[in-house]
Amino acid sequence: MKIALVTPAPTQVHTGNRTTADRWAGLLSDLRNQVSVQKSWDGEECDLLIALHARRSFPAIQRFRQEHPRAPLVVALTGTDLYRDLENSVEAKRSLEFASRIVVLQALGAEVVPQDIRPKVRVIYQSFERLSPSPRREENCFQVCILAHLRSVKDPLRTAFAIRDLPASSRIQVKHAGAVLDPDFAGQVEAEQRTNPRYQWLGPLAHDAAIDLLSRSQMLVLTSHLEGGANVVSEAIAVGTPVISSLIPGSVGILGADYPGYFPAGHSVALREQLLRAESGGGFYRELQQSVARLQPLVSAARERESWENLLNELS
Repeated sequence: MKIALVTPAPTQVHTGNRTTADRWAGLLSDLRNQVSVQKSWDGEECDLLIALHARRSFPAIQRFRQEHPRAPLVVALTGTDLYRDLENSVEAKRSLEFASRIVVLQALGAEVVPQDIRPKVRVIYQSFERLSPSPRREENCFQVCILAHLRSVKDPLRTAFAIRDLPASSRIQVKHAGAVLDPDFAGQVEAEQRTNPRYQWLGPLAHDAAIDLLSRSQMLVLTSHLEGGANVVSEAIAVGTPVISSLIPGSVGILGADYPGYFPAGHSVALREQLLRAESGGGFYRELQQSVARLQPLVSAARERESWENLLNELS
């Protein structure tokens, strides 16, 4: 099958949506398909269009449906689609009407789709598979990592705020990898580094380097206000790094409602308390480790591959 995979995500910066598109392209190619990844659909011949982002990919979705009224069309929903655009964007809603199938990245995503369209929805959890041995965990401190570009929806400095006044006995150190996508954060992150000795901003890292940082850390913190189903959560589960996440549907849909490592989004004090509980060496950190270990089958590459294979069989 010849598949066009459309994503408006930039190629210069490796965002979560770009990571998703690239992984899907490799996975679909492994399933004996010919896949091209592009920012829009230019009318090229294909048997299937997969569009990542209902609102931003709407021009490609609309044109494809007008030119191919009966051809299969898959729309994959991002966090901004689910938790912002579907409520007020006519284009996002029309994309769902045009779609043959709708893909969401975690179980709670299906609940946001209008009831009459929900039978089209398929949940496909994102996977990660590390082919090389993981490095040893950091031993000289309790290392917490953040893998998030600096833009407001990620609340990227929340962890830095949370660790400003930790007791001197704490061994928590935070390493933050990500590009400055909102210029307003450039000065803020530099100032934070100068005044907060526990916080270090590393700038953007290549994916392999980011995974090494994740694997070496005792903890991943995700502070986003919204996510469709963050790649980095799946990656943390796969390498066995516990997660502390803002209490948002995009994380609960992966980690589960009973996962112990949540804090209210935007709440520095609650995040600080969770970090100190994890560092304390008591049962809380072991509970997080065990919870993540139980979730590893959810993010296996074989499971994601099977989910896509089943979807393609439906469409054919």
